[in-house]
Amino acid sequence: GMGGDRDGSDFQNTHRNKRGITLNLKLPEGRELFYALVAKADVVAENYRPDVKARLGIDYERLRTINKRIVLASISGFGQYGPYARRPGFDQIAQGMGGLMSVTGLPGQGPVRAGIPVADLSTGLYAAIGIMIALLEREASGEGQWVHTSLLEAQIAMMDFQATRWLIDKERPDQAGNNHPTSIPTGLFRARDGILNLAGGGETMWRRICTALELGDVVDRPEFSSEDLRSKNRDALNAILQERFIQSTVGHWVTRLNEAGVPCGPVYGIDEMFSDPHVEALDMRLPVHHKRLGRLDLLRSPISLSRAAQRGEPTPERGEHTIDVLSEFGLTAEQIASLRAQNVV
Repeated sequence: GMGGDRDGSDFQNTHRNKRGITLNLKLPEGRELFYALVAKADVVAENYRPDVKARLGIDYERLRTINKRIVLASISGFGQYGPYARRPGFDQIAQGMGGLMSVTGLPGQGPVRAGIPVADLSTGLYAAIGIMIALLEREASGEGQWVHTSLLEAQIAMMDFQATRWLIDKERPDQAGNNHPTSIPTGLFRARDGILNLAGGGETMWRRICTALELGDVVDRPEFSSEDLRSKNRDALNAILQERFIQSTVGHWVTRLNEAGVPCGPVYGIDEMFSDPHVEALDMRLPVHHKRLGRLDLLRSPISLSRAAQRGEPTPERGEHTIDVLSEFGLTAEQIASLRAQNVV
């Protein structure tokens, strides 16, 4: 489905480089038309609730009788089976049930949602990876298959090391705020003109940090002499670093620490991020020319391929390519006009 404000930034960014057709799957003629497309297609992706597929006659068992090479990719809120399968899915609900909100935010201030729909986005990525696996396997087997994932499964998978801390060590992770849960010193520090982000776990980094900050008297203190002790005494350690960082600017420390081989960086607002000279060099904008809305800068894909340029076609208007696509699949102008009259397309 393509809901929401069609002219809004999110919609325009999400649906670029697609062709848009309308098709009424509730009418038998619409379904027949859909089957005609499936017969020549490689992949069908859908995000209906699990029970809707069978009702519309577009479940995998039906589609594979039309084209045994078809890959059907299904995305849902909670998966294709299980007690919650028919519940509506929503990113924030998956963040909560998948455990992300319990490890995000500042200790003692309650669970916090991530500032992006991380469950939605990762579900799309996992589905795309699943589709590619199925297409690659098809080279050997000659058959497609049904690929499915869900917001909840994707969010749980994204919990990664936080989840395995529980599975293997029976350790329930809590919020660690901006401190890394296991690697010290890692976190945010105030500099004279903004916020510095530091990631310096491990013995080598600890020594480099002390050298770069000219804290020679601190480096060999017994209370900081191992990773475990630095973790235990993190508040005292962070206070010493904070006192030093406030004496100069973010830019000064970023340059100095990077020269010493210590991972660090500024913490940008979105506007500052786009004006960083390195981000400008990477050129994360994808300019498109929309017939009604004019030039729009969208986000380019972060994947660069040596033989494929990034395409920039604007998001289609509703049903903009219905005639083009149906003509490609062999329908005549008369047939298309007749389908339109019956409200099939």
